[in-house]
Amino acid sequence: MNTLKLKNLRKTYGSHVAVEGIELDMAEGELVALLGPSGCGKTTTLRMVAGFIEPTSGEIHIAGKDITAQAPYARGTGMVFQSYALFPHMTVAQNVGFGLEMRKVGRSEREDRVRETLRLVRLEHLQDRLPRQLSGGQQQRVALARALAVNPSVFLLDEPMSNLDAKLRADVREEIRTLQQRLGFTTLLVTHDQEEALSMADRLVVMEAGRVHQIGTAEDLYERPANAFVADFLGRCNIVKGMVEADGVRTPSGALLSANTGQEPGGHERLFVLRPQHIQLRPASAGTAPARVASIQYLGSQTEYRLDFQGTSLLAIHPTPGIDDSRRGIRVGDVVAASWDSAAVRLMAVA
Repeated sequence: MNTLKLKNLRKTYGSHVAVEGIELDMAEGELVALLGPSGCGKTTTLRMVAGFIEPTSGEIHIAGKDITAQAPYARGTGMVFQSYALFPHMTVAQNVGFGLEMRKVGRSEREDRVRETLRLVRLEHLQDRLPRQLSGGQQQRVALARALAVNPSVFLLDEPMSNLDAKLRADVREEIRTLQQRLGFTTLLVTHDQEEALSMADRLVVMEAGRVHQIGTAEDLYERPANAFVADFLGRCNIVKGMVEADGVRTPSGALLSANTGQEPGGHERLFVLRPQHIQLRPASAGTAPARVASIQYLGSQTEYRLDFQGTSLLAIHPTPGIDDSRRGIRVGDVVAASWDSAAVRLMAVA
């Protein structure tokens, strides 16, 4: 059974369309991430599912039941807010038990569920502390426990790691994903962080201006983006406009970028789309198309090479070379041979 189903969900504010006709089916135990730039409609979508925003049209179904018009507390959802929204005057245990108290759960059962939920997030030893006595990561886990305590059918996460530093974000997202997979709860995550979405989600929904561009696994969207927006938003990408020729795309600078043009008609303008990881670098030799290294950016585990390929700028990204790697000696200003497998190239329509 589909645990969460959105049917042509739409939200407008006057003439402004915030969300336009979203269709989404989520299976039980699946984690789906709504991903997109600020203002794309992802948080509005999440809040419609939670019941905090009324849809203009469309339906929301949970476990086969239409809950579009139901109050938030009656929907069977649990939500973790971006700001955590913890009550500062309540202890950890009281915060976690608040939703249960509002649902009239008896004291004995409430205490048992609070204790069990705090154990799941490894905070049982801090149950008597106030939020101000906790670190950011601990506060985030209290918010997580509060949402889990009500045993939701659908778990809603609104930018849950945005207030944490980079190192803690990585640790917490791994904790959340591990817990979600172990308990098998269905989760809808809103984020603008690509790495967060790629590392946590079973499927991603890429949105822009209220519309869905593509839904699929991380590999689907990264390797087979539906359009230039998805390619450009999800990870780094070379996107170059040019004219189709028999062996590739001719750029305005005159460079011929090799590509499998297939049935593409010659003389038509297209976008040449290629991930930087697919560009190989090796010493230049007679008969190869030279590229000059315009800049090198060392990023620890990987290195970025900005190339001037016959007047066209291309980005290549590789793991930082080891001691015996031939790329270790590459310097800014060097001439190298840049090549790629034509099968890795996607040709897209110009918007």
